[in-house]
Amino acid sequence: MRTTIIPAQITTVEDKIAGSLNMTQILIMMVPILWTALVYLLLFPAMKLVPYKLALIILVTISCLTLAFRIKDKIVAEWLGVLIRFRIRPKYYLFNKNDLVGRTLDIPELPTEIAHAKRRVKKAVKNESEEIDISSLVKLEHIIESGKVALTYQFGKKSI
Repeated sequence: MRTTIIPAQITTVEDKIAGSLNMTQILIMMVPILWTALVYLLLFPAMKLVPYKLALIILVTISCLTLAFRIKDKIVAEWLGVLIRFRIRPKYYLFNKNDLVGRTLDIPELPTEIAHAKRRVKKAVKNESEEIDISSLVKLEHIIESGKVALTYQFGKKSI
């Protein structure tokens, strides 16, 4: 399969739509038209041209036409975007020496303890529990269900 390399000059050419205007310039110049319609319809008094509406319309129209001008083959809006990105970028880079990114860590291996086998001696467990009869269990259940007795747990100072 053949592959060809496209020169950079071909990919950077802007499409001209009308005369020397590209799509971005045309969109910027359409904003005042939409703005005028919104101001004329929505602001009080509706559907009437008053001086403050005219001032808002003229302000937006002048700013949009200014943004659509070209300086050194770039639109002023693009230059403004570059300047804004430059201004909001981080000014200082704080390097944290404790950061682990891109570091090779030399972690020493801990020696493993040798486990010795211990002899286990079986001890007889003495069961000193008393036999509880059924009537006592019924009485205990009745006391718990009545809600008159509260059950609390207290732990000693020794760990569990």
